[in-house]
Amino acid sequence: MVRYFSTRDSHKTPLSFAEALLKGLAPDGGLYLPDRIPTLSPSAWLEASSLAEVGVKVLGEWLKEEIPAADLEPIVRDALNFPCPLIPLSDGVYVLELFHGPTLSFKDFGARTMARLMQYFLARRGERRIILVATSGDTGSAVADGFAGQDNIEVVLLYPKGKVSDVQERQLIVRRKGVRSFAVEGSFDDCQRMVKEAFVDPQLSHLPLSSANSINIGRLLPQTLYYLWAARQLGGGAVNFCVPSGNLGNLTGGILAALMGQDVPRFLAAHNANHFFPNFLAGRAEAYQFHPTLATLSNAMDVGAPSNFERLYTLLGANKLRAWVWGTVVLDDATLERMRQTYARYGYIACPHTAVGLEAVARYRAATADPTPIVTLSTAHPAKFPEAVAGALGIQAPKEAALEELWGREVAVETIPPTVEALKQHLL
Repeated sequence: MVRYFSTRDSHKTPLSFAEALLKGLAPDGGLYLPDRIPTLSPSAWLEASSLAEVGVKVLGEWLKEEIPAADLEPIVRDALNFPCPLIPLSDGVYVLELFHGPTLSFKDFGARTMARLMQYFLARRGERRIILVATSGDTGSAVADGFAGQDNIEVVLLYPKGKVSDVQERQLIVRRKGVRSFAVEGSFDDCQRMVKEAFVDPQLSHLPLSSANSINIGRLLPQTLYYLWAARQLGGGAVNFCVPSGNLGNLTGGILAALMGQDVPRFLAAHNANHFFPNFLAGRAEAYQFHPTLATLSNAMDVGAPSNFERLYTLLGANKLRAWVWGTVVLDDATLERMRQTYARYGYIACPHTAVGLEAVARYRAATADPTPIVTLSTAHPAKFPEAVAGALGIQAPKEAALEELWGREVAVETIPPTVEALKQHLL
């Protein structure tokens, strides 16, 4: 049985997956990691006929002593009921479109699966949870949509006011059963800090708090699946992955997939102006210093202090991380130019986050001449960023019914200052 321990627990006190999932953040402020990683035969994904089948096989190995296979399969198939196509561009460069879920973001994979797993365990325990979520754009809407209406779960959502796109904000604030949304007068780092402080606040210790950010191990395990599904679509063999990165949860999911047995010689961490992790990878003098968050076009990646760095560092250590992950910083001008070049050459409309990844791929190929196929994770639908698409390409972003219908729905949101005291007033 795979057990889980906090990154800050020197004794590695073991917990079940259900316990780690429902706690979210460890009591000592650390993040949960598995005590071992199942080694899987490549047939687990290369012989699968769908992403959901990959999920049933792979998550079944992680959870086989906690959830019977007959219970797990409908959970996974219901959560992952949308496509995940691999689009070839040229010269061994591919885009894996992760935006075909209900909120048009890669966060749907983790949030939908996690919501159903959490509801499964809570229903059997006769318990409930309040999910605290800090979002820089896409996480919150995926969590709100994925968890809404789950009988044993309430969601409290924090996002930085004025620092997400209009479309993203509308996704965050439409009224949903069991979801409360708060616009925080601060940055994403403020939102994340408020969530972390709430978890360790003695006055809130009686509340059944949990998390659904990528600090929760329940979000990361489902995110391993699309890396494996990309390999399945390529027919196997070595493949590098370029991951548009912010809080580093998506990258952590990929590394877990590789540690399970996928052949990934190199990961590329593509960051915007929030450059902490590329600085660390380059071994610069300020390598371990977090920075204030900077606002960029690729706003879902605007994270100055990425939580999952602690998880990656504990899992691999500095030397292995630097050997395995190549990083770069892509500023807004380069992002817009990559959007233009991608559309001109391939007729492909990339969102700003995907463009950051594609620019990183071009730089990596130029720097290394590595011929290994590279898959860039396309993390959000371009329709969510109409201003950026219009500014870069001079055309309207493609319409999506899932977004268009939001404007006719009722909204519910409150504005609060960036303090845990303000959040506590609402939680209590």
